[in-house]
Amino acid sequence: MPKTENILKRIEELKAETNIPRTLFAVCPNSISVIKAAFRAAKRNNAPIKFAATLNQIDSDKGYVGITQNEFTKMLEDEARSVNFEGPYIVAIDHGGPWLKDKQSLEKWKLQRAMDGVKKSFEDAIEAGYDLIHVDPTVDIFIPEGEIIDIKVVVQRTVELIKHSENFRRQNNHPIISYEVGTEEVHGGLADENTFDTFIELLKRGLKEEGLSDVWPCFIVGKVGTDLHTNTFDKEVATTLTKKVKQFGSYIKGHYTDGVLNPQDYPLCGIGAANVGPEFTISEYDALVELEELERKMFEKKRIAVLSNMKKTLWRLVLNSNRWQKWLQPEEKNIPFEKISTERKEWLIKTGCRYIWQNPEAVVARYRLYENLKKNGINAEEIVLSRIERDMDKYFYAFNLVNLNNYLT
Repeated sequence: MPKTENILKRIEELKAETNIPRTLFAVCPNSISVIKAAFRAAKRNNAPIKFAATLNQIDSDKGYVGITQNEFTKMLEDEARSVNFEGPYIVAIDHGGPWLKDKQSLEKWKLQRAMDGVKKSFEDAIEAGYDLIHVDPTVDIFIPEGEIIDIKVVVQRTVELIKHSENFRRQNNHPIISYEVGTEEVHGGLADENTFDTFIELLKRGLKEEGLSDVWPCFIVGKVGTDLHTNTFDKEVATTLTKKVKQFGSYIKGHYTDGVLNPQDYPLCGIGAANVGPEFTISEYDALVELEELERKMFEKKRIAVLSNMKKTLWRLVLNSNRWQKWLQPEEKNIPFEKISTERKEWLIKTGCRYIWQNPEAVVARYRLYENLKKNGINAEEIVLSRIERDMDKYFYAFNLVNLNNYLT
């Protein structure tokens, strides 16, 4: 049994014994600090952790985190060892599908090239030892604006990608892996119940026709009320979707759980796992800006020679990257950045930092900030990691994961 299904099975057994439901917590590894903090938090909470990496973040071309799939799995081994974390962790691709990698979308890759690119990413992930792949071909940049991709096309491409992955895995004798399927919430897809039902029915038929009846996704992404601009989890919808997929042996996966107001409801509704990503970029940004304020006070006391200019550097790099434009709301798309509301500008910059953390100028600014504070007896990295960990802790508690490792083998 794959690692992910094994953990989910044990959670179900424990629920039957104790009546305590649980939801797996998935971290999007959008920075080295987030990866470090995740293991520290998992160690302290004595709980499993999942890493859900998009192809923008980590890929064969290193992504914006600056590492390949193989380097990623090795880094995870190193970080787990460094804090003596001996519990299970899951390594996964998040949103693996054509045009969900920004490079493909911006350069308008044709379908075959885009699908081939995704297949190569999946191969590299399987070779690197990933445990799960999210197959997500629910976006098509060549469909006219306002139209939604045909669900039959989504199923056909989903089956094609799963078939390719399974053929590659089996031919090369790699361990069995898990799959996740479903919508990319921001751009549309499996947003309504009828489409959701049709998708499941067609997927089951398509896999059977390809001789893959033994392959079925453990997670199906559901539209449960959350996206980048909403933070209320819809308990009623989630419960309905959970019942739909349970008969197939699957669980609903929640995405965009960042800052959700009622995370404690996820396990109560039977949600199998939930992703959190940009929230921890905000945590990292806020910690660095607070430390810069401390640095400035020391500079005024002549205890520091040269300021890091951390905040100014981050804002400039995010703006110059232009990647923040991807997340503009319709009414913001035709106005200059400075005309956008203060609150939205802050959000765009803070979440946009995930794209530029590894930019050499950002790395130098952080190094200078850390060194300036180190000379004054302050461990700046420890403060940054602790801030991210604090924001992770609420999910370990809300999802009833604390001390779960005591019951996992």
